[in-house]
Amino acid sequence: MLRLEHICKNFTNGGSEVQILKDVNLHITRGEFVAIIGQSGSGKSTLMNIIGCLDNPSSGNYLIDGKDVSHYDADQKSALRSKKFGFIFQRYNLISTLNATENVALPAIYAGKNKKERSERAKKLLSDLELSERLQNLPNMLSGGQQQRVSIARALMNSGEVILADEPTGALDSKSGEMVMEILGKLHKQGYTIVIVTHDSNIAAHANRVIEIKDGRIIQDSVKRDEKFDFVKEEVRKNGRFASLRDDITESFKMSVSAIVSHKMRSLLTMLGIIIGIASVICVVALGNGSQEKILSSIRAIGTNTIEIMPGKTRGDRFSSRTRLHVDDSDFLGQQSFLDYSTPNTTSSATITYQNLDLNGYLKGGDVHSIDINGDTVEYGRNFSEDDIKHSASVVILNNNAKTTIFGNLDPNEILGKIIFFKKKPLEVIGILKKSSTESFDSDRVMMYAPYTTVFNKINGDRTVSSITVKVKDGVNSQLAEEQISQILTQKRGQTDFHMQNSDSVKQVVEQTTGTMKLLIGSIAFISLVVGGIGVMNIMLVSVTERTKEIGIRMAIGAKQANILQQFLIEATLICIIGGGLGIGFSYLLGTLFNHFSKDFSMIFSPASIILAIVASSAIGIVFGYLPAKRASQLNPIEALSQE
Repeated sequence: MLRLEHICKNFTNGGSEVQILKDVNLHITRGEFVAIIGQSGSGKSTLMNIIGCLDNPSSGNYLIDGKDVSHYDADQKSALRSKKFGFIFQRYNLISTLNATENVALPAIYAGKNKKERSERAKKLLSDLELSERLQNLPNMLSGGQQQRVSIARALMNSGEVILADEPTGALDSKSGEMVMEILGKLHKQGYTIVIVTHDSNIAAHANRVIEIKDGRIIQDSVKRDEKFDFVKEEVRKNGRFASLRDDITESFKMSVSAIVSHKMRSLLTMLGIIIGIASVICVVALGNGSQEKILSSIRAIGTNTIEIMPGKTRGDRFSSRTRLHVDDSDFLGQQSFLDYSTPNTTSSATITYQNLDLNGYLKGGDVHSIDINGDTVEYGRNFSEDDIKHSASVVILNNNAKTTIFGNLDPNEILGKIIFFKKKPLEVIGILKKSSTESFDSDRVMMYAPYTTVFNKINGDRTVSSITVKVKDGVNSQLAEEQISQILTQKRGQTDFHMQNSDSVKQVVEQTTGTMKLLIGSIAFISLVVGGIGVMNIMLVSVTERTKEIGIRMAIGAKQANILQQFLIEATLICIIGGGLGIGFSYLLGTLFNHFSKDFSMIFSPASIILAIVASSAIGIVFGYLPAKRASQLNPIEALSQE
């Protein structure tokens, strides 16, 4: 069954090459009980590692059932170990975070065996070894002899017909050692091929064939008795491909959670960079959204889908130019089918007088649409009527600041009907505006509104207007409307002696500007995510170093490189996802505190930024976890097992 031909094994030590095995030729037939004996350093453990496909020979051929496996790759050898061999180690090599049943069942997971059947088989094997009351015990709750029996049960899990035992009694007292050898004797009678490595001639006496090795060469091979028994392989039903993958991922997930929980502080510090990065990105986006909404609400206060036409070819030319707009310009625009209405505006500043109070203030002339266009509403009293406009009514509406400055804490309903003077002209208060929720330009001024005809005919005596505001109909493209207005007014006035401000254009500029700022600051915040990712990579590299022996155990019992890679990738990704979740929670906490104390604007959280945070944290786990995971998967099983 096992044939070694001219096997040599060399090691490099301190720059010089040392030959451990020298031209070893050996064959082991099915059903033998073989003991390999020799002093420490003789090469017996190296020989057993090559037999168990844990190590590669430097030269020579190794045939199992007639197939040369000398040049198998790592995954092929893992599959062979899973199917053909069971290992019993001197130091038991149980995984400390798994209980007895889970340790025994582990090889069957890597072999893709059915979950229910592998669990039942693990419990049966432990019961057969008189451990039925220790099924849920962790290794540190078991004696040395009990741990070795768990190790034997694990070796039998996949019904591999070759049991390889490296000094199986070396760490046990004499009574436990005798029990282990008795178990191996029974396994031999069940047809298992047993190969033990020992330096103790008393242990070797239990074997039917003793091979002595010295200085890397076989110096004696003696058969004491020729006893062979038929082997009956106990099959455990295999999972389908999907179920095997599910079990692999589940096992990897459990181990990842266990590793994170067992190193809580280290895991939390690892997550800290991710938490800060995710929280920074989300808060930056939320602040950007909040400030953008604040600015846009201020824009809406001067009208949505509106265009303001002002004299002068440019904004800088507005006040220096002698060009004037007139009411008939507004009336002409009001007749256009793509506009809802057109409103002439005029503003005047002068002394406001009420009883013994004199103060400077502003009077803004408009029509029935002016209040709405400014985004304001009348809270007390009424708005202008068409009759007020038509008859130049001496009426006025106060903004909240004017009401407070002129009348103090007087009840608003008592203010209605009061007479105030502007440029010594009496005006009756018919309405008071609701206090603006946005900081528009007019909200901090003593501002009054009157019909534009009243301002023209009774206040200023001048019929020129400071600007014209038009409302574009819903569904009409505001950019096209702006072009059309320009053509119409240019044709009417004979020249383009005006300029326009489109609220839609301002809105787009604000959105673009805040979007650029969010991207810029978000990019800076993303740097902290990268720093956090590097932290994850460093900690995972440390974790790989700390758990090297565990990796070696898993490889010895059949784990492929993909299994190890998957486990550490899941762990890194899980750390980043948990960190991302904590970062999201932290950002919401900051947002709640900010919104509670901020009077200017609030943070507005975006679902898109939350999704981005989760995706980013997962991606960081995968990208920065790959290198440590890849390193873990490429460890040499023998070197890994030798780590303490």
